[in-house]
Amino acid sequence: MLNRTLSVVATAVTLLAGAAPAAMAAEAGSGTTAFRTAVQAPDTARVTAAVLDLDRTGAEPAVYGDDTPYDTASIVKVDILAAMLLHARDHRRDLTARESAEAQVMIRNSDNTAATALWRAIGEAPGLTSANKRLGLTSTQGGPGGLWGLTRTTATDQIRLLGAIFGTGATPLDTASRNRIGTLMTEISTGQSWGVSAAADSGWALKNGWLMRTTTGRWDINSIGRVTNGGHRYLVAVLSNGNASMPDGVNLVERAVRTAVSETAAR
Repeated sequence: MLNRTLSVVATAVTLLAGAAPAAMAAEAGSGTTAFRTAVQAPDTARVTAAVLDLDRTGAEPAVYGDDTPYDTASIVKVDILAAMLLHARDHRRDLTARESAEAQVMIRNSDNTAATALWRAIGEAPGLTSANKRLGLTSTQGGPGGLWGLTRTTATDQIRLLGAIFGTGATPLDTASRNRIGTLMTEISTGQSWGVSAAADSGWALKNGWLMRTTTGRWDINSIGRVTNGGHRYLVAVLSNGNASMPDGVNLVERAVRTAVSETAAR
């Protein structure tokens, strides 16, 4: 979780199965009207969901809502770890003991100090951008300076990132790196396992992000991951902002993921 101090500072400075990430195309805005009606986001809130069925041959991600950029908050920690693992591999080494420990608490506990250390290790925003070019992300911009939580991304780009981790196609991440990230996303600490897991009837792997903007008192609430439902594996990204409170945002995200997965399964 991004702490209140980061939020204050931020305000002050105001593949897929069988496919490489860059080759992915989305069904932009599909099901938008039905999705918005079912989800019923409050007037102050905005939400977008993207879903990819990994077990449907030739499937493309369906996008529900407007696929425009949102602040990542702590979901960027998955991207930071992917970038760190690519960086280490480029230098023909594994993560150091310290980096490995930081990676674990960054994902499992959403530890901000660990995230800051690894953000610096990858070269901050320029390093993230370099890694994301290799991962096929096209609409993600790293936060300024040390403000990794203000990285901007789209739901479709998050599906690309998840595809590089959980998909079966070619990816710059080697098998060990993919397994490392995926396993940590199944070991989220108690109290942080909400979000896309609401659409799972068996297994899940996820990372959540939450951030209160001090200028408005409104919350950014996001959740990304892989869920299994009805025997199918889905990659899911749900991004939201303008929530009146964290519980309101969590409820919105969970309504959105259940609706989006259900609509995708019915196609």
